[in-house]
Amino acid sequence: MRKDYKYVLFDLDGTVTDPKIGITKSVQHALKYYNIKVDDLDSLNPFIGPPLKDSFMNFYNFDEITAVEAIEKYREYFKGTGIFENILYYGMDSLLAKLVYNGKILILATSKPTIYAKQILEHFEINKYFSFVSGSEMDGTRTKKSEVIEYALAQFNITDLEDVIMIGDREYDVKGAREVGVDSVGVLYGYGDYDELKSAEATYLASDIDELIQILL
Repeated sequence: MRKDYKYVLFDLDGTVTDPKIGITKSVQHALKYYNIKVDDLDSLNPFIGPPLKDSFMNFYNFDEITAVEAIEKYREYFKGTGIFENILYYGMDSLLAKLVYNGKILILATSKPTIYAKQILEHFEINKYFSFVSGSEMDGTRTKKSEVIEYALAQFNITDLEDVIMIGDREYDVKGAREVGVDSVGVLYGYGDYDELKSAEATYLASDIDELIQILL
């Protein structure tokens, strides 16, 4: 029997919006600074979801100092252009409205810097649905998903974790939820596939927005 969750935490990239063009072009811009030419933007899809520093280190073997520098190069493109090369998933506005109408408290829980996350919600005019935005800091702190979730819970003094569920499209969202002790939904319309989310032990899997509605309501 599914629980009646009161607090619904949403990841942003790959869950609420499809940020592929903006993120991959921003990564492409950063890599170009290091004379790394990438023409196939699809090859940069793995950057969507995880903390940027981890991605630069894992996928291009950058050391930590270089990875931090690469994030600054990434932001050169992202903050003015890439942030808006983004699409709201079809049906998302309706889903958020239904959840709020039914008394759910929505919180954005993202590894993206809070300042950018708020801009994106405002751009798509969906900020009205969210009671709080829990993101990372520009200095790179609070990028782990478990830290983002814990910070969000602390703002609302939430102690009963049975009331909370985390929605995300990557293993980082699911594992972060497990580390904190809350349930999760792995959505399959984003950038994580069935095997990734299943092996991460998502509480539920949702193929599309309709299935997500069924789980949450």
